[in-house]
Amino acid sequence: MKSILLVFLGGGLGSVCRYLVTVFVKAQVDSKFNFLSTLTVNILGSLLIGFLLGWLMKSEGESSNLQLLLAVGFCGGFTTFSTFSSENLTLLKSDLYLEFLLYALGSLVLGILAVFLGFMITKNLADH
Repeated sequence: MKSILLVFLGGGLGSVCRYLVTVFVKAQVDSKFNFLSTLTVNILGSLLIGFLLGWLMKSEGESSNLQLLLAVGFCGGFTTFSTFSSENLTLLKSDLYLEFLLYALGSLVLGILAVFLGFMITKNLADH
């Protein structure tokens, strides 16, 4: 039961943060680039999970509870694959093939790089 509550709490906080970032980004950019808010939360979430995984690998004790709360719960609630998929379908249905390719491939590459960067930063900080 404790595990479920940790994921629930983290997921709820992550979802609220995703909403706030989305509102902020949409207020800053042209409405024809609606996908930028999803790209932003997904890249930030990827960077964060890289930090967390690097940090949790080095921590002792309650790391499984922190992983449930922060990595599974918060990052899972903060990032959004379903919205990313829906936005890609919208681009395809609008015959915006170049935008689709840039968004889909860019998200994948940037997301993986962000996880790697976060992990390496945490690893390097812990080594010093």
